[in-house]
Amino acid sequence: MSQVTDFRQAGFDSLFDELKWRGLIAQCTDESELRKVLADPSVTYYCGFDPTAPSLHVGNLVQLLNMRHLQAAGLHPIAVVGGATGLIGDPRQSGERTLNPKQTVAEWTERLRGQIGRFLDTEGDNPVRFVNNYEWTGSMSTIDFLRDVGKNFRMGTMLAKDTVARRLNSDEGISFTEFSYQVLQGNDFLELFDRYGCSLQLGGSDQWGNLTSGLDLIRKVRNASVNVMTSPLITDSQGKKFGKSEGNAVWLDPTMFSPYRFYQFWFNQPDDQVVKLLKTFTFLPKAEIERLEERTAQDPGAREAQKVLAWQVTSYVHGEHAAQGAIDASGALFGRGKTLEELDEDVLDSALDGLKVDDGQGGRALPAASEGQRLVEAGVAAGLFRSVSEARKTVAAGGFYLNNQRVEDPDQVLGNKDFLHGRFALVRRGKKALGALERRAGK
Repeated sequence: MSQVTDFRQAGFDSLFDELKWRGLIAQCTDESELRKVLADPSVTYYCGFDPTAPSLHVGNLVQLLNMRHLQAAGLHPIAVVGGATGLIGDPRQSGERTLNPKQTVAEWTERLRGQIGRFLDTEGDNPVRFVNNYEWTGSMSTIDFLRDVGKNFRMGTMLAKDTVARRLNSDEGISFTEFSYQVLQGNDFLELFDRYGCSLQLGGSDQWGNLTSGLDLIRKVRNASVNVMTSPLITDSQGKKFGKSEGNAVWLDPTMFSPYRFYQFWFNQPDDQVVKLLKTFTFLPKAEIERLEERTAQDPGAREAQKVLAWQVTSYVHGEHAAQGAIDASGALFGRGKTLEELDEDVLDSALDGLKVDDGQGGRALPAASEGQRLVEAGVAAGLFRSVSEARKTVAAGGFYLNNQRVEDPDQVLGNKDFLHGRFALVRRGKKALGALERRAGK
């Protein structure tokens, strides 16, 4: 990815102006005050990440990028990994969460901490500070919680929060557990204000109600003003939020969402979205993004903006080796550029991840194949054909390929040399329909 720079190098007069232009500010408590706060390198800010899954996703990446912009400008970041709030989970719009075991949440807390550390500087003049809110929440008794924290919240205000109001009007309603989440998050802001002088909180726009609970609490008990800033939600073409709750999460963990699929996700963005995504998800200067915008309008078929977007984000999240591997694999799968044999095993494995199917045991895997199996049967197993007879007809028509080589004999069988890296066999129907199989262990 392009080198992370401060707002001046990106072509802006202030950090506020850059974030506004990039579409990274959706709401804030006071624009003029936020402009001053973002210009003050002594300011400490925080963003929270709840371990309700074993990985962060693209929605979380927006917050990490916002944090990175502020850190590059000299402000001091705190990353809160919610070992306490992760045991509860913030209220979803769609219904009550399933609570995860405490040990699972603890393990996920450490995984998320490791992921966050890849995106923010951990050394230098303003390194990221990691904290776990279980440190001060876990030792709090119920009586302490109700007396010292709960008494500062008013039911009318809590019930008026958008997500709470929506859930109250649903058939399922909302539990006291999830209803109390905003109190816990508000207390986190107060704790960070007292410990570290933290005066700014970042989050997604769907978290506005939770974020302002801390602002109100600090004003009430410390008679001090702090600030809140949210970024817009990232949605797909149907307007659905990208996230685990919606079932369409683009995970940052390469074992959960391969670098190849990750690259393809960005490369396949439509023309009317790509410039917005370049602003949000890259550190490219304004002039370069405007050039790509003009290029897209003049020659959309070249897809230069999509190529730049896919390279920038994939190399930032997974590294340049993985990004280049995704490019090489994309061509090799369809017989362009590098051959399949030239791809590294990990690159090929990543590229075939999207062809995996339900393995019947709660996971995903490539269909199994073995030496001596007829190719037409392998094609059916890979899902390219409904029957062996259909596969044989495709062979006769010249449209069946094994590892990008046309199959001439309908009775050809898989041999040892047909398994790339001793594992994979790639089959193709025509120019675009791909399938893959993996050799059975021990065969």
